Amino acid sequence: MDSVAMAWLGSGLAIGLAAMGTGFGMGFMVGKGLEGVSRQPEAAGAIQRLMVMGIAFVEALALYALVIALFLAFKA
Repeated sequence: MDSVAMAWLGSGLAIGLAAMGTGFGMGFMVGKGLEGVSRQPEAAGAIQRLMVMGIAFVEALALYALVIALFLAFKA
């Protein structure tokens, strides 16, 4: 394979695996957050605030992967 094909392959793998990991991470986080709220409804505000902040950090990883994928795609 030439370097252009490898750059496109790396670009697809970077964003694909990052999206998959982000989806799993967010799903796990939201599931645990809902579990925590169901156990302690009075702490719903604090749990929701922490969950949204955690989701923002997880989403940042996907954005970093998107930037890397774009760098690889336009390098080719």
